[in-house]
Amino acid sequence: MAAVVTNRRVILKRYVQTGLPSEDDMEVVTAKTTLAVPAGSEAVMVKNLYVSCDPYMRGRMTRHEVPSYVPDYIPGEVITNCGVMKVVSSGHPDFKAGDLVWGVTGWEEYTLVNNPKPYLHKINYPEFPLSYYTGVLGIAGLTAYGGFFEVSKPKKGDYVFVSAASGAVGQIVGQLAKITGCYVVGSAGSDEKVKLLKTKFGFHDAFNYKKELDLEGALKRCFPEGIDIYFDNVGGAMLDAVLPNMRIGGKITACGMISQYNLERPDGVRNLFYFVSKSLRMEGFLVSNYIAIYHRYEKEMAGYLREGKVVYVEDIVEGLEAAPAALMGLFTGRNVGKQLVAIAWE
Repeated sequence: MAAVVTNRRVILKRYVQTGLPSEDDMEVVTAKTTLAVPAGSEAVMVKNLYVSCDPYMRGRMTRHEVPSYVPDYIPGEVITNCGVMKVVSSGHPDFKAGDLVWGVTGWEEYTLVNNPKPYLHKINYPEFPLSYYTGVLGIAGLTAYGGFFEVSKPKKGDYVFVSAASGAVGQIVGQLAKITGCYVVGSAGSDEKVKLLKTKFGFHDAFNYKKELDLEGALKRCFPEGIDIYFDNVGGAMLDAVLPNMRIGGKITACGMISQYNLERPDGVRNLFYFVSKSLRMEGFLVSNYIAIYHRYEKEMAGYLREGKVVYVEDIVEGLEAAPAALMGLFTGRNVGKQLVAIAWE
């Protein structure tokens, strides 16, 4: 008879239409689950080791009349996102018990993955911390790589600015820019993070945007010759301040806009005419556009990590009970580095 175990899980209690969600909008509940997969199915049962906290999850907590690019969470159901897992049982020929995998899973102790392909991926470089597959060797890393090389298309000598530069994606973009031979500056929201950018990640310069009364002037100070590439993770006032500082023919890569996610009415951008006068281009992207190049990226990044050309900083909290607060902390800048939750240590 298949083992039945308790399964603690984080569910969404209610939709949050506007404003900053609170920990109380989520709840840790206890259910039961069977560790065996349904007979005759190709499902995979996994034990979750780590799950990721990401800003885009805020949008999934809102009920959309017009469907968004990812499905809304459903109140009463488990919150899902990327994670690192160990296979417990499997009906799929490509996965067996004991395999270490990463992909989409639930914020819970055990998850039944009914369609493991294309949602689960084998971990090919277990010599690195498994948690890296929630970040630098997972979706955050692919986001940085795809956005920077496929959208920004940098050249050696380019002047590159990265906002939210100490976050899961920004820290990787900055280091890839350095590897490419670019001059790179980052912004962050604390002196601790600015120090990290300059001493740990090797940014040429960095500033604390919360201490700058004039963002446009701060950028002019850091980039007297102007900016070739802006990798935008925040939107809002920073984007507006960047536009006058762009060089002719500059490129803005829109990766995220965390400053806007909790506003009832998004901020406007006033400096749009610079798109005309400076012949600028702005392009957004989704990481799903680049899933096909993941294995190329994984191999390349594993090399950079081995050689010390890329380092990665994580902010790990322990236990599902800590997950709601960790997610909310992304929107107040509480995290330092990639935010994730350790559910079980393997």
